[in-house]
Amino acid sequence: MLDFAIFAVTFVIILIGAVLYLYPSSRSASGVPGLNPTEEKDGNLPDIVNKGSLHEFLVGLHDEFGSVASFWFGRRPVVSLGAVDRLRQHINPNWTTDSFETMLKSLLGYQSGSGAGVTESMIRKKVYEGAINKTLENNFPLLLQLVEELVDKWASYPKSQHTPLCAHLLGLAMKAVTQLAMGSRFRDDAEVIRFRKNHEAIWSEIGKGYLDGSQEKSSSRKTHYESALAEMESVLKSVAKQRSGQGSSQSSFVNYLLQANLTERQLFFFTFMSVFLLFLYIIYACSHLYYFPVCIWAVHFLSVSEAVQERLYHELVEVLGEEPVTLEKIPQLRYCQQVLNETVRTAKLTPMATRLQEVEGKVDQHVIPKETLVIYALGVVLQDADTWSLPYRFNPDRFADESVIKSFSLLGFSGSQACPELRFAYTVAAVLLSTLVRRLRLHRVDGQVVEARYELVTTPKDDTWITFSKRN
Repeated sequence: MLDFAIFAVTFVIILIGAVLYLYPSSRSASGVPGLNPTEEKDGNLPDIVNKGSLHEFLVGLHDEFGSVASFWFGRRPVVSLGAVDRLRQHINPNWTTDSFETMLKSLLGYQSGSGAGVTESMIRKKVYEGAINKTLENNFPLLLQLVEELVDKWASYPKSQHTPLCAHLLGLAMKAVTQLAMGSRFRDDAEVIRFRKNHEAIWSEIGKGYLDGSQEKSSSRKTHYESALAEMESVLKSVAKQRSGQGSSQSSFVNYLLQANLTERQLFFFTFMSVFLLFLYIIYACSHLYYFPVCIWAVHFLSVSEAVQERLYHELVEVLGEEPVTLEKIPQLRYCQQVLNETVRTAKLTPMATRLQEVEGKVDQHVIPKETLVIYALGVVLQDADTWSLPYRFNPDRFADESVIKSFSLLGFSGSQACPELRFAYTVAAVLLSTLVRRLRLHRVDGQVVEARYELVTTPKDDTWITFSKRN
């Protein structure tokens, strides 16, 4: 059998395997056109490896078989949807389970009450959506301060200095997420570093060793993982205890969770899940480091599109003048939002999502059997020429079209469909751009080629370099 460890480097593939492991179903194919298994035991896994990523594999799959296509993960069929109309058909009538949350609960040893999974997911979404919104409202000055400190640092550099964008945004990511989520304790750099190490150790095992049993075969890995998880839980419990003793006047994310009267175990999982997703959407995993993907791609695209950068600058000056941005002013920055939407689309920020079919469903004439894993090939959809004109061009003006906005919202990237973590990321990016673009011009580094790495979140393969010059 092909060594499963080859595929452990890609979290999404492990996620698919974990869900199929946790939810056994029949092997009967759905009749959806697609690939036959390359190998009996491994299905099309060798094809995924040869393509370099699951996203790149899905691009080829849909090119060959159309917008509804299938392939085999091991001995199990998987259905992939690669067009807006097909996603629209599947999203509305079908009941689905969030496979990512299911796997994460299993990894963390979290047990909800019998039959309480759906109800608890709804409670979690409602609780932490409100908590994130309140955290942003009450900690916006802190976020602005952290951004201004970084921009001050960049403004001090000579124009010729090449700045590693990803590395610099790491510090902003760690400080912003930990302080807003868990309070002033994380103003201490040592606490931030310790938290990051434990977070990375847990993430590492989420991305490998879950299905193939390799963690069980390595006592040192298992011990390291269990130690990191125990310390993470201890820190979160300590933060919760500390914050609960400080009264309701405190405004960190954990404080708002405490006000929801959760059990201790719910508090741990809800906090870990929320902090994890904040890191996932606002920052990304790349060589075990974390950064702001929305901000990175936005700054990169602005640096290579002077016309867009200048138009954004004029909107910022017109709406904000010389005053700092506020939460109330951000909705007035319409072109800025178009820039961020186009950043997410062009970068294919989230190239795929997964859902488990809880009941038999149908897309077009194709029946999707119960307990089939369904992939939303968002990276394919976001570059579909039938939906987006000149899809490979960075053009924020396309989002002046209401029909384009509706398609984007359907995919979960804007409007009511957007998750609170992504809205948080948009807010952080708006604060960064409104502060940065009014003070500095962004310049690409000549000769630099920025290539994408397609994992759960699309990121640059290597650090992205940029130069700055002061505006007159």
